[in-house]
Amino acid sequence: MPERYTAAVVQAAPVLFNREATVDKAIGLIAQAAEKGASLVLFPEAFVPAYPRGLAFGSVVGSRTAVGRDLWQRYWDESVDVPGEATARIGEAAREHGVHVAIGVVEREGRYGAPAGGTLYCTTLYFGPDSTLLGKHRKLKPTAAERIIWGEGDGSTLTAVDTELGTLGGLICWEHYMPLARVAMYGKGVQVWLAPTADARDTWQSTMRHIALEGRCWMLGCNQFVTKDMYPTDLPELELLGDQPEIMSRGGSVIISPLGEVVAGPLWDQEGILYAEINLAEVSRAKLDFDSVGHYARPDVFRLVVDEREQRAVEYER
Repeated sequence: MPERYTAAVVQAAPVLFNREATVDKAIGLIAQAAEKGASLVLFPEAFVPAYPRGLAFGSVVGSRTAVGRDLWQRYWDESVDVPGEATARIGEAAREHGVHVAIGVVEREGRYGAPAGGTLYCTTLYFGPDSTLLGKHRKLKPTAAERIIWGEGDGSTLTAVDTELGTLGGLICWEHYMPLARVAMYGKGVQVWLAPTADARDTWQSTMRHIALEGRCWMLGCNQFVTKDMYPTDLPELELLGDQPEIMSRGGSVIISPLGEVVAGPLWDQEGILYAEINLAEVSRAKLDFDSVGHYARPDVFRLVVDEREQRAVEYER
């Protein structure tokens, strides 16, 4: 295991609502980061095919619209099968450049297949440098109107991946405000915390610093930079963006040390890639005086029980 290596945090927009073109862009960005010496490359939440900021999918309490269903169909058609052609291409790019890749996708429920339809999930995928899909994490609780379009993950994808770069893991966006979800991940020994998000507020920076300190881990916060003119002109509900600002998401990607020091970023109002040297020894050094699930825990007073079983609505016994 290398004690030191370079991590890259990609702040970019997808080619909105276009899976194939967005995968093409991701592959190019993986190559760019690898040329700069990166061993780990992180992409934002819902990078493939889009985080549909500003859209409503025709839904208000008590009714839905036909146009909203058309938008949902477009979103479904461009989302990602896991595994599938898009994941194979991303995995191959990881292999070609010898890097680990973590990327946010909108995942189609694989049990039904694309023709049958089904639930979409906001998911982070982890790829190894041999192209292997090492694991995935489905967002446990979509926030507010996200619940219209994304289902809830379960404990079976509270994923931490042991790699030659250390133990990689994390949560997605406002899952980071769920204290018990954080503790569940701390218990898995995450050394490099990956935080794809859609939150571009200044206040998100304090959340990223807090978790780096609380988890005594490297924190890689990753967001998109998106402008209104990036949306397809033929997108259903496009008129809803009329009152939205020109910059829909200003970014704020950041890299923070296990002692809460900002070492790269935050990056605002542009696309770009942040780089930082990850020194895994800083994780253990930081735990001299605090380890939230170790010597600073009180299991005689507090205990967390995590159910990691996959929860299915229908089980077939033969």
